[in-house]
Amino acid sequence: MERFAFAGRTCVITGAASGIGAALTLAVAARKARLVLVDKDAVGLGRVAAMAREAGAVAADEHVIDLADGGDRLGLAAEVASRHGGADLLVNNAGVTLSGTFEENSMADVDWLLEINLRAPIRLTKAFLPQLLRRPGGHVVAISSLFGLLAPPGQVAYAASKFGLRGFAEALRHELKPRGAGVTVVHPGGIRTNIATSARRSGPDPDGVQAAAARRFTETALKMPPEEAARQIVGAVRSRRPRLVITRPARAADALVRLLPARYWDVTQRLTRGRLD
Repeated sequence: MERFAFAGRTCVITGAASGIGAALTLAVAARKARLVLVDKDAVGLGRVAAMAREAGAVAADEHVIDLADGGDRLGLAAEVASRHGGADLLVNNAGVTLSGTFEENSMADVDWLLEINLRAPIRLTKAFLPQLLRRPGGHVVAISSLFGLLAPPGQVAYAASKFGLRGFAEALRHELKPRGAGVTVVHPGGIRTNIATSARRSGPDPDGVQAAAARRFTETALKMPPEEAARQIVGAVRSRRPRLVITRPARAADALVRLLPARYWDVTQRLTRGRLD
């Protein structure tokens, strides 16, 4: 496939109000794209959209949508087709997480997470797929996670969603490649976002133990600026890379999982014991 050129192309980005989504929005805006931005945070979305217009976006449409509502997104796709002729790039970036063990998680919270992290990307891709296939060199990005490569305790629902998104994206890539469309699955590790501190809590946290642990994890493990992650994702889309693992520790973990698929967590625990205390 030819390299993806952003200028003048219509790019749909979910979770655009903060974190990687916001940084990616501004990186794509600087390349003179048309932007369709989706988030439930109306204030944050408006701020990022305004910055995107200043950065050079041809357009920056705002769509305040809660992806937990189970909608099929056909209306959004129809609006994009009517306004811009269709989408050239879909970035499934929006994501959430839960605190606590699977035993502590309620099924209502697990379903909420799976709806946003897995079912919403599938529904969005299904809604936009006819447009992406009609446009020359359409492309889909699925933002999985380091926890789509390895599965730590305390992240059962999140890992299930991110492994699922990885499988969806990889199988979809094999279907779309013969038709001239691309798919990139991204596995970020340790990006400086608010995903941990904004995690939904498993039950009450009167002593603030869960909140403190989330802050400690954010401070010690989430190091890379989202702007650098966005730069790498833009490069991966432009060159049609099928897979992108971001940060050196994530690449090391990826190699360890492939080397010791049944024992990687024991090794990880021995290597990191005490580092995050």
